[in-house]
Amino acid sequence: MVDIEKIIELLKKYYKDSICAVNKFKTPFQILISCIISLRTKDEVTEKSSKKLFETAPSPQEILKLTPEKISAIIYPAGFYKRKGFQIYNISKIIIEKHNGIVPDSLEELLALKGVGRKTANLVLGLGFNIPAICVDTHVHRISNRLGLVSSSSPEITEFQLMDILDKKYWIEINHLMVLHGKNICTPVSPKCSKCIIYNFCNRNNVERSR
Repeated sequence: MVDIEKIIELLKKYYKDSICAVNKFKTPFQILISCIISLRTKDEVTEKSSKKLFETAPSPQEILKLTPEKISAIIYPAGFYKRKGFQIYNISKIIIEKHNGIVPDSLEELLALKGVGRKTANLVLGLGFNIPAICVDTHVHRISNRLGLVSSSSPEITEFQLMDILDKKYWIEINHLMVLHGKNICTPVSPKCSKCIIYNFCNRNNVERSR
């Protein structure tokens, strides 16, 4: 059995001074919106676009003072910026109309926001409300399977399998740690196994070539 807690502790030490773009925002609303901006977008673009938007409109009330087209222009060049502009506007409107301007703190209510999936919802719960939730993106899904922690075909299955084996105290931070590791070392193709701090714990599942 792979020692998942040992893996997390090693990653925490290795990445103690590193922060992902979305993790730099503190309010639930800004975490939610920056996560939406981050989809199909590089970290550096996500951070720049999010900061630019929040300088103009840091709350759902301020967002509604803008048009969807204006929001799109502000977050450019984020991926699918035109579509995200309308999505951000509509989500802000729902938050005001149905939740009194406050981002909901339940998985069900977050998932009810159009365009918000489990990954985004869990990230908001964890980072925004400090509610234990495992955010499984492509990095968490890939690395968890590569290590042999889980054996799953989808991020949602990975989420539930990790919930079964991981102490709740690690649920929030596992995303941050594996995203950093996935971007820097455990890349999708030809991972840098020779530099990996957790190499001795890894089954290297589906790794055909490494550096």
